[in-house]
Amino acid sequence: MTGQTFQIATLLVTFGSMAFALVVGVWAFRKTAGSRASQAIWRRRTAELEDRIARADSVFGAHPGLVVVWDEPPFDEADTGWGQPKIFGSSVALASLLRFAEATDGPDPAAILMEGLADYEARSSSGEETTLRRRFQDLMQQGRPFSLTIIGPSGRFLEVDGRAAGTQLVVWLSDSTIRGLEESGARGRIEEARRVVSKDPVAFLDMLGRAPFPAWRINASGRIEWANPIYIKAVDGDVLDDVLQNQTYLDAGMKEQTTKAIEASAPVSEIRIVVVNGRRRAMEFLIFPVSGGAAGIAIDQTASEEAKADLKRFRRAHDETLNHMAEAVVVFDRSKRMSFHNTAFTKLFKLDDAWLTERPGHAQMLDRMREKRLLPEQADYSAWKADELARYDDSPNDESPDELWPLPDGRTLRVARQRHPLGGVMLIFEDKTDELALKARYNTLINVQRATLDKLHEAVAVFGADGRLQLNNNAFEELWGFRAGELEGQPFFDDVAETCAALFADDRVWTDIKGRVTDPSPQARKQVTGEMRRSDERVLTYLTRPLPDGATLICWDDVTDSRRIEEALRERAEALEASERIKTEFVEHVSYQLRTPLTTIGGYADMLAHGFAGELTDRQKEPMSAIQSASTHLAKLIDDILDVAAIDAGKLELDLGDVPIGEVISEAAELVAARADHESIKLDVKIDKEAGLLRADRNRLKQVSMNLLSNALRHVDPGGHVEIGARRADDQITLWVKDDGEGISPEQQAKVFERFSRGERGGAGLGLALVKEIAQLHGGWVELVSEPGKGTEVSCHLPLEPRGKGVPPELALMGSTTAKLSETV
Repeated sequence: MTGQTFQIATLLVTFGSMAFALVVGVWAFRKTAGSRASQAIWRRRTAELEDRIARADSVFGAHPGLVVVWDEPPFDEADTGWGQPKIFGSSVALASLLRFAEATDGPDPAAILMEGLADYEARSSSGEETTLRRRFQDLMQQGRPFSLTIIGPSGRFLEVDGRAAGTQLVVWLSDSTIRGLEESGARGRIEEARRVVSKDPVAFLDMLGRAPFPAWRINASGRIEWANPIYIKAVDGDVLDDVLQNQTYLDAGMKEQTTKAIEASAPVSEIRIVVVNGRRRAMEFLIFPVSGGAAGIAIDQTASEEAKADLKRFRRAHDETLNHMAEAVVVFDRSKRMSFHNTAFTKLFKLDDAWLTERPGHAQMLDRMREKRLLPEQADYSAWKADELARYDDSPNDESPDELWPLPDGRTLRVARQRHPLGGVMLIFEDKTDELALKARYNTLINVQRATLDKLHEAVAVFGADGRLQLNNNAFEELWGFRAGELEGQPFFDDVAETCAALFADDRVWTDIKGRVTDPSPQARKQVTGEMRRSDERVLTYLTRPLPDGATLICWDDVTDSRRIEEALRERAEALEASERIKTEFVEHVSYQLRTPLTTIGGYADMLAHGFAGELTDRQKEPMSAIQSASTHLAKLIDDILDVAAIDAGKLELDLGDVPIGEVISEAAELVAARADHESIKLDVKIDKEAGLLRADRNRLKQVSMNLLSNALRHVDPGGHVEIGARRADDQITLWVKDDGEGISPEQQAKVFERFSRGERGGAGLGLALVKEIAQLHGGWVELVSEPGKGTEVSCHLPLEPRGKGVPPELALMGSTTAKLSETV
């Protein structure tokens, strides 16, 4: 009630001083009329009166509120007008209150102002919600005083008090959000106030005595000269004489404040805590100089101060809350100027902090954001901007839907607008770029998953924790014979199982699967597999798997054909096992039944050839040589068969050692050199000087060399050329044999390393097969390069350290250790 403080003080000074002066002047004039002495007294009194009126003028000039006075009730129950009240106060205060009421000045500003304030929401001192129009009717009809607080736009507060003063009605109006007005321009209604005081000063004194707050007058020496009843009650006095006799101050600071006001020749306002009627109250003391001393009033500002403190705390909490939000927030007041922005707003748009501190207007901010390409591209920017600024004129109940702003830099913002509780508009910006991108990827993933499920040949169904079908693919409908659309509407598990039971009627299995779906216990939420043999002889395997969201996936796979294939494979495996057993028995039989007589034949043939039974004739030597050659070939064939059998049985182990590859190749070449000369075939040996040693089985490498050379000589015509050699590359040695013979056709190349694969020029078909398997036992591999008519090259690649399946474990460990030690060194 800061404004009311000024009003009551001004009325107290002006009307009290003027009334007193007028009464004394009239009395003196009547008593002394007709003489020159009386005229002098009258002129002196008139000068004093003029001086007091001048002082009252200065006080009215400093008065920030208004007083509206009706000489008689302005309307009855049938009339809704405000009559023609008189208004007292400065033009600055009038203009301020007209802006408060959002009204314009006119020929009768008092009536316009009252009509503008009549229907604002107001709260009485008791907390009751009402309006000024309603409470003024009670004052006019029943003489019931009132004290209201009107909450106006932009958080402004207007204090309104109404009282009956004799036959007059008085309303005090004060904008409590304003602490002072400039003294200049406060000359509006002084002359009219002077006329009213001259007409009925007693009525105005009575009106001041009825003021709803303490008022007093102090002389220059600091003594209280007058106080109204409210003051007397506030200091626990009974009558005015007690207050004047005891000089009871309402507050200990009144005297010091009075001295300040008199010395400064200006009103001094202070808010102090005072105990009134046993309660702590925040009172605003306004003391201002008057002729002969000072006058003061004390207005209870407890509710106002508490409201301001609450509002301040609310605004601070509100701002702090918004400042911690991840969304960008900016608030514009009713004048369309920025009143708040949070940290996220600065980060989102990267606008200059100094520029934001200057509280730019909404239009300026839009222009700046457009310059920085922070607004969506608009075909008609001016029209779009006008629509944005027109939202201030919308009704508070008008809903503004959220919008998505696609910015030129690729970001997408969600914009929400709402009316701010304290007036103006609040804008909320949220960066939805990542969310929209994630949502798009999620939708794509869902579509891909659905398409993937529909492409699966397994039947898939997903049931929620409530037992309802959430998802299934086409294979599920086809497997269990559901009709199109039968599974729509998310049917329950029991309904789905009832249809499936026509093909598989084991209730125990369906009950167990249902428990996996609906039972949330950890024991039930486990993956389970099983098998179903349906009435149509189809065999299904099923799997239940709990999903993270509480749902359960059930998958069925038709394994009928697989079961049949497994049966066929089982029968084939049994046949192969029987065949392997027969082969093993055959090898053992060959080893014993053939090798023994063959050894005898070879032995006796050698003895006869060396003249054991006498010297052979030339005619006998040729058949004997054929017998020796045949027995040797047959013995080699039997050895190859036994080696193959040993390899198949996993019983062939390598006798490893450090082997000079050059010596092995040279020995093998010397053994076949006579045959090559006999067939007029040129044999060359090419060994790389860096070939060196490798760890291998010497006899098996010699066997590989002999087999490769024998195979090459068999397929080269007389006059041909055969080369054998070795070269080293990195951690391996390559043993190769090359000829310029007939070559191998492409369709035969894939079969040359198979067992018993015979070429056009004969052979048992085991030579190259043994080469390949011996190389693999060492951890190596074989390569064939051949072209019909241009010859063949077979390369056997062997690692320096054997690591094949034929390497004994202890030797493999030794070799690995040797390699590691070599690397360490």
